[in-house]
This record gives sequence, C-alpha cells and structure tokens, in this order.
Amino acid sequence: MTRPKILIAFYSRNGSTEELALAVAEGARVAGAEVRLRRAREMVGPEIMAMAPGWAEGAALMNEKYEAPTAEDAVWADAIIFGTPTRFGSIASELKAYIDGLGGVWFQGRLNGKFGGVFGSTSTKHGGNESTLLSIYNVMAHLGLIIVPLGYSHPALFKAGTPYGATFISQNDSQKPGEDDLAVARYQGERIALLARKVVDAADESTSLSA
Repeated sequence: MTRPKILIAFYSRNGSTEELALAVAEGARVAGAEVRLRRAREMVGPEIMAMAPGWAEGAALMNEKYEAPTAEDAVWADAIIFGTPTRFGSIASELKAYIDGLGGVWFQGRLNGKFGGVFGSTSTKHGGNESTLLSIYNVMAHLGLIIVPLGYSHPALFKAGTPYGATFISQNDSQKPGEDDLAVARYQGERIALLARKVVDAADESTSLSA
C-alpha cells in the first residue's frame, strides 16, 4: 500500500501557526501519510524585520527547522494544506508569494485533482480567521485542488476551529494553542490524509489490474 503524500506549506512569525502546522502533520502521519513541512520565507529585509522585536530571531530558528516550499513539493504531494496567519483579513504575503510561484506547474495542469485544505491563526477575536481561510478557498479553486472543509464532522469542532479549517486566536501572542485547537488541527491532517489514501489506493489497484 502506497503512503499518501502531504505537503504542509505554512508561514508563521511568532509560532502559533507553526504549532497548528505541527498538529496537522501529526494527524496526517497517524493516518499513514508521508509529510513535508515547509515554511515560506520572509519577503522583507533585515531592516524591516528589526522593527518588530523577535521577528528576525524567530524566523532564523524556524528556517533552520524547515525548508522553504518549492513547486516540486506541490507536484510531489497528493494533498496540499496551507497555513497562514491573518493579514488584514486575508493571506500573509509570504505564503501568497509561494503560491504565486506555482504558476508554471499550474499551467501544466500538474496540481489538478490534488486535495487541498487550509488552517490559520490571528491575534484578536474577529481578526479575520474565517475570511482568511475562505480567501484561500478561492486560490485552491484556481489551482484545481479538491477543497476539503471540516464541517462539524468531529466533536472538537464544537469547541474550536471553524468548518473551513483549524484556527487559533493568540490574544496578541499572549497565548498558545490549547488542546481543543490542536485536536481540530490533528483531525484536519488525518481527514485529508485518509481521503488522499483512498485515492492513492484506488490508483494502485487500477494499475495492478491493468498490469
């Protein structure tokens, strides 16, 4: 049985979105998936990063842990799960820059039919979590991904997250994701990985029958 391949491409500055990404990866691995965790890179120079205390240091630490996402990663994957903090109710420019760089493989049709999901975080209540996730639904549709919402298909979703994907509110970076938030994220990774596995298994069976 072939393991489904999951790309988790995310951007995180202060660690909240990173923690969700790790939980998504954990859930996907529980479902038997091979996971690539990739962090999008900053688009500004050190002089801008220096204006926000801890930004440069945090970025350096995370960049040591995670490779930058590539177009090859997206082609490799059976499912792509994007993670982003909210920026004025929409996607962070760092992650959007990575997605915009997928134009070549998109044009070749190499992303069509892959599963897609999204998760995110924001600093404040009503800070745009749902609008951010929904804005990426538009992007995933253009890429040709099969969008996988969560609905209310798990008990954890009655305590945290959204029907569109896992979310977290950091209260101006004073809090870290709790168990309810992480449970939704783990479920999201598991749910998408299980769907991808069904497709991979069907493809393997079809290949075997035609051999």
